[in-house]
Amino acid sequence: MIRVVLVDDQALFRAGVRMLLASQPDLDVVGEAGDGRQAIELVRSTKPDVVLMDIRMPVMDGLTATAEILAQPDPPRIVMLTTFDLDEAAARAIRQGASGFLLKDADPEFLLAAIRTVHSGSSVIAASATRELFEHFAEAPKPVPPQFSALTDREREIFALAARGLSNSEIAAREYLSEATVKTHISRILTKLSLRDRVQLVVFAFEHGLA
Repeated sequence: MIRVVLVDDQALFRAGVRMLLASQPDLDVVGEAGDGRQAIELVRSTKPDVVLMDIRMPVMDGLTATAEILAQPDPPRIVMLTTFDLDEAAARAIRQGASGFLLKDADPEFLLAAIRTVHSGSSVIAASATRELFEHFAEAPKPVPPQFSALTDREREIFALAARGLSNSEIAAREYLSEATVKTHISRILTKLSLRDRVQLVVFAFEHGLA
């Protein structure tokens, strides 16, 4: 079972998402919160796998709550919920370590797939959308850290394609590799750069002028 916490100040929205998740045999909503402060306590007490976190809420917003939750030991994956397609707050949340963002009016099937994808550790949610987001809100690039030099030439090629938001299958087709080989390369890249997932890879690329 994938344990999910819902955080949103709109009770009607939470009820709709809860009903959707309750219809799935592998998803279990273990708690709901109406603001960020409640969310922090709820995550501590329920130990969920995935948190769906609204960005704008009273008392404590989703950005502040996300930062505090991700600072805890063994934190859950966090997916930000936003009303706006290109939202600077979503960019900030992803920079903090959130695994992606979803529009609140996303198709139900996409929301379910997103939860499962994040839980699996792949975290490829909207990698292309994340890239588009950072193209709008990118700041002046930082110096490239030394660990980037540890990547092989092949890994740098794969890094560049992943930073553009290409999926494993798209990279495999382009580079004439198997998907398993691409997955292995991505895993090594993430390990060498101390990144959690592909969304963080996109953030790393933009922050250091490598995208």
